[in-house]
Amino acid sequence: MITAAADGSALGNPGPAGWAWYVDDGCWAAGGWTRATNNQGELKAVLELLRATAHLDDELLIQCDSQYVINCVTKWMPGWKRKGWRKSDGKPVLNQDLLLELDAALVGRRYRFEWVRGHAGHAANEAADLRARAVAEAYRSGGEIPSGPGWSGECEASVTPVESVVPEASDPVSPAAIAAADRELEDAALFDFDDPTADWLTMTLELTAEEHTRLLERAREAGQSPDEFLRGLI
Repeated sequence: MITAAADGSALGNPGPAGWAWYVDDGCWAAGGWTRATNNQGELKAVLELLRATAHLDDELLIQCDSQYVINCVTKWMPGWKRKGWRKSDGKPVLNQDLLLELDAALVGRRYRFEWVRGHAGHAANEAADLRARAVAEAYRSGGEIPSGPGWSGECEASVTPVESVVPEASDPVSPAAIAAADRELEDAALFDFDDPTADWLTMTLELTAEEHTRLLERAREAGQSPDEFLRGLI
């Protein structure tokens, strides 16, 4: 099994943007554009991961913090294809070029997605985010683009035989742990909207004081308002 994180980053959304997939420090790739959106970066990261591993027959576990990408692939694309890549209002689906490439790259592949919370200490997700953001910043500053080693000989050693994955023994689950898991499921479904084709959707987001401070700091670093920065993360 191949386990890899995929992430995207856009400064301005749209603005200088990057994408990256990451297995480990010796096995990753990144790229980007002078101007793109965060969603385009997220889609491109998954697409390039599929392309990099196309020669392998191993199952691919894609760790992704974008509900948009996961829902595009697992829920929405079949309906869009039936409608000629049109939304329910008749307008073209956004990012259709990348979605068409993704649709083709998924043919015959064994894959599944794992949603992970972004910017919450998940090591592989943080590594992918760091590299995608580095590309976006390089495009903004005109610096060298950190493209990574790609899928090389070192990557082959990172493939885990499925039969060697042995579940770890676990302690009895406490009520508190069950409640925490329930909250994780609720969070995972936060952006699982019934109507993904709507032009505008409204949601309420509660933040702790620490999370609010971190949001303000990151928005300031990106030269955006907190609202703009938050939309970029979504």
